[in-house]
Amino acid sequence: MKADRLRVAIIGSGFSGLCVAIQLKKAGVKSFAVFEKANALGGTWRDNTYPGAACDVPSISYCFSFEQKTDWSRKWAPHDEILGCLEHCARKYELLPHIRFGTEIAGAVFDQAEGAWHLRTTSGETFVADFLVCGTGQLNRPSTPVIPGASDFRGECFHSARWDHGYDMTGKTVGVIGNASSAIQFIPQITKQVAELFVFQRTPNWMLPRGDRPFTDFERSLFAKLPWLVKLYRWWNWARLEVLFYPVIRRNETLSRRAREVSLENMRSLIPDPTLQEKLIPDYPPGAKRILITDDYYQALARPNVHLVTAPIDRITRDSIITKDGEARRVDVLIYATGFQTTEFLAPMKIHGVGGKSLDEEWNNGARAYLGISVAGFQNMFMMYGPNTNLGHNSIIFMIECQTRYIVECIRQAVRGGLKWIDVRDDVMDLYNAEIQQKLAGSVWAQVDHSWYKNDSGVITNNWSGSTLEYWWKTRHVDLGAYRQEARSFQGANVAAAA
Repeated sequence: MKADRLRVAIIGSGFSGLCVAIQLKKAGVKSFAVFEKANALGGTWRDNTYPGAACDVPSISYCFSFEQKTDWSRKWAPHDEILGCLEHCARKYELLPHIRFGTEIAGAVFDQAEGAWHLRTTSGETFVADFLVCGTGQLNRPSTPVIPGASDFRGECFHSARWDHGYDMTGKTVGVIGNASSAIQFIPQITKQVAELFVFQRTPNWMLPRGDRPFTDFERSLFAKLPWLVKLYRWWNWARLEVLFYPVIRRNETLSRRAREVSLENMRSLIPDPTLQEKLIPDYPPGAKRILITDDYYQALARPNVHLVTAPIDRITRDSIITKDGEARRVDVLIYATGFQTTEFLAPMKIHGVGGKSLDEEWNNGARAYLGISVAGFQNMFMMYGPNTNLGHNSIIFMIECQTRYIVECIRQAVRGGLKWIDVRDDVMDLYNAEIQQKLAGSVWAQVDHSWYKNDSGVITNNWSGSTLEYWWKTRHVDLGAYRQEARSFQGANVAAAA
């Protein structure tokens, strides 16, 4: 292998990219680079710094199992501790020399004869690698709705994923468009300083109490001294989420009814106004859209300076948000808490496989991949947190580690076997996706027309159809019989055998 040719190119330095990089080093692969468009690592935890940003999965489960963090301050980790955990991993496993910061990949083309990916950056640099791993995830491009007049607004305006920490909202009137996972975290924080706040709600959410609290010094000392206890606690959390929430996704009537009851009891205990209560009750079953957890959102809505607006937005002017009922609400600050562009995986990168085949064209009817990892016609390319691998009930770290083991094993087998490339067979990918779509049709997600789990055609492209145990089972071994293969020449095979 030429000195300037990488064994593996990894795009993204969030949980996915770092996990692959760490396991490649453990496997003895030294020739790899992590391409990061920003000037710091961390992915979504680098970008989302809004007040109150925290994980909605128990802290103990939101780190790598092979690098268990034991000194979390709380049961649900705040943003800075999660980012610190990633930075710790990068330092401990000596990944920083492998990360090319400020290097955004614009596109990649596979050369079948050469058996290599040619990557092009937005600045015009080029890189060559045998294998390409895309770890950009599903939550990296903010989504801003198209609202008439939005460009005319003259006040402060930003997306929650691009929070302007330099702007002082003290005494200001704020309009928040959106009321989902990000909004319910930052709204309770900013209500304490703003004069007035309008929450523009399109759809109410099912919410459950988080039950967050600090870990005691005694608990942290036990975790530090007894690794088996931490492991037991981690797996207890995994099992609890699997047993309580996965059946809700599978439309278990008993647990779905219980989730509804707990949510309504909690909301009504914190919201005394019956009129406001009615505005907060969803018309879809629990789990059909993301179930949110919060200990302070309802209390924030009950504050006298906070107003919930359910009338649809008609337009935005220089200083106001006007709803379709004709009422204008003047605001100094406009915050979009409208989530991410989740169904256009790998965009805006342009990826071309066999014969110049475009990934955009391949996914014209919805993103799909074998195990959410491999796409037919795109040899030696793997995805992390790809199509149909998102979870609605457990920690995504579990899925990321499953995918990493699978990808590293694919690379190991291909290299040891002297293979120029591997390419998942069309029939294997088609059968796999037919099976998961059939299963998804019976899930609670299929009971709503629109959600961030679906594309514009109504296809569920983001979520995994089964339990995490099922995904682990499917990815526990690599069967290269599911892939088309081409061997290198004798000379090429000798080159490929080197790390």
